[in-house]
Amino acid sequence: MRWTKHLLVLRGKGYFMETGSKISLLSGNEAIARGAFEAGVTFASGYPGTPSTEILEAVAAEYSDKIYAEWAPNEKVAFEAAVGATFAGGRAITTMKHVGLNVAADPLMTLSYIGGVGGFVAIVADDPGMHSSQNEQDTRRYAQFAKIPIFEPADSNEAKEYTKLAIQLAETCNTPVILRTTTRVSHSRGLVQLGEREESGREINFEKDPPRFVPIPLWGRKMRHRVESRFCQIREAVDNMNVNKIELRDKKLGIITSGITYQYVREIFPNTSTLKLGVSFPFDDDLIRKFARQVERIVVIEELEDFLEEHIKALGIACVGKSVVPMIGEFSPDLLFDRREFIVGDKAGGAELSGNSDASIDCGMPKLPERPPVLCPGCPHRGIFYALGRFDVVVTGDIGCYSLGVFPPLSRLDTILCMGGGVSLAHGMAKSGNKRKVVGIVGDSTFFHSGITGLLDIAYNKSNATIIVLDNRITAMTGHQDNPGSGKTLMGENTVAVSIEGIGRACGINKITTVNPREVAEVVAAIDTAIKSNEPHLIVSKAPCPLHLRKTLGDPLEVQESVCRKCGVCLKLGCPGLEKQDGNIRINKLLCAGCEMCQNICPAKAIIRNST
Repeated sequence: MRWTKHLLVLRGKGYFMETGSKISLLSGNEAIARGAFEAGVTFASGYPGTPSTEILEAVAAEYSDKIYAEWAPNEKVAFEAAVGATFAGGRAITTMKHVGLNVAADPLMTLSYIGGVGGFVAIVADDPGMHSSQNEQDTRRYAQFAKIPIFEPADSNEAKEYTKLAIQLAETCNTPVILRTTTRVSHSRGLVQLGEREESGREINFEKDPPRFVPIPLWGRKMRHRVESRFCQIREAVDNMNVNKIELRDKKLGIITSGITYQYVREIFPNTSTLKLGVSFPFDDDLIRKFARQVERIVVIEELEDFLEEHIKALGIACVGKSVVPMIGEFSPDLLFDRREFIVGDKAGGAELSGNSDASIDCGMPKLPERPPVLCPGCPHRGIFYALGRFDVVVTGDIGCYSLGVFPPLSRLDTILCMGGGVSLAHGMAKSGNKRKVVGIVGDSTFFHSGITGLLDIAYNKSNATIIVLDNRITAMTGHQDNPGSGKTLMGENTVAVSIEGIGRACGINKITTVNPREVAEVVAAIDTAIKSNEPHLIVSKAPCPLHLRKTLGDPLEVQESVCRKCGVCLKLGCPGLEKQDGNIRINKLLCAGCEMCQNICPAKAIIRNST
């Protein structure tokens, strides 16, 4: 839609959009996709991971006529594919969450030496507070490690604009660039001023130049020197972009901040001078020193690590940061409001600091009860965990919906490390001489991501571990994205549906069984055979995710009270559709997915299909 004028208010700051400009309400992720489109990006590859997932989904949904987009098997592959596109002269982005950059760190470090031809931007979404992650690492450290610039947008409009500036900077300075978002920037919505697409005009055609693209020691040593010398060029380019800004107000206190925390600072400290860093690395030393001379006291407010604070102190500038705000957890306006007396200096020192959950304003409202996540009604993974409860084995878990198997009443997951770790940990534990048999759990998408090499290790090194791949035919945890086993690409094209059993055989696994996880007796028999063997076994649990199907698996079930023994066996499934009231077990028809798993394990055969 076209608006003649609109006043955009962001955390107390008003912006007048240009008359006649085209404006859209977008999430940060959607805005990044728009920025890639306007920047002339032609290739986008990534791996789904909250909070980054919707970027490529938006690219595929809205801009597929100009940008080729794909889900890669993992972040390293996505990163390398995007590098290939930029070496050929195209503008490219790759998307992932913060832990995904760990997987892609190898090509990142060397690309810093080589640089690109077309612009290359790695868009990495951090997750302060660990809303959907196994850690909350700070991506800014990677930028410093790789000696490349990193942008930090504070809202949706900046997310779009900074994506364009990052592509521009990457091309101008022959460097990869990181754009760092966080959960709040990725998922919050704001008004975005739309622009036109700017094509690069460059022909897509790789030009052979080994000294430019091949970092063997002979040429890599020269590349290393260029990494340092380009810093001056990067700083000058960033200065011209005007993304690092001093905003002078009351000069008694100056706050240095970046990203979403800038919005919180403006809300809680509207009259305070701020230094807003749109590019947090390379450090803008001149601007930091200039700001320090103009204010009496400096506080650095940044989520997670003391990245800025550490450097500012190294410059000899007195400041406080993590002594008054936490290093752990996600920030919010409430947290800064709670810490305001320490931040403004009305109180000396800081009390014991904790994450965001302990820093909310008491508004007199009763607190809601905690609602821990559970496997959905009809989830096929439930049958596997229930069956594993029949055996005295160690279960090494992995990253996915099935991580919830650790909670009661299933309580059948013993470890989680990282993507693919469920397979490799099982091998290491088994080969170490662990007294109990070991079963490794991994999902289908995670298996394609980084489980295959672990399975190869098991076969090659003659382990006797049992690996169960929970194949629900989709990447369920991040919102039902396609993967190499689903038969569809991100662009909606039909493609090969890779066989997990076939991969297992290719890796050298001879004992392979496919089971329906909702047939619990079948699963128990398969696990029993596997753990009694001295050979490695691969069990493929194959059943679709009911949420992805968008329909129930059958009519709701019901408990015949006259037949029910009230033994509680069915409750051990942990299904939200099974309830106990006044000593009686009943099935909530609104929640029941009709999967029949409870019916299959009921010893009294008291559960029947309700077709009314």
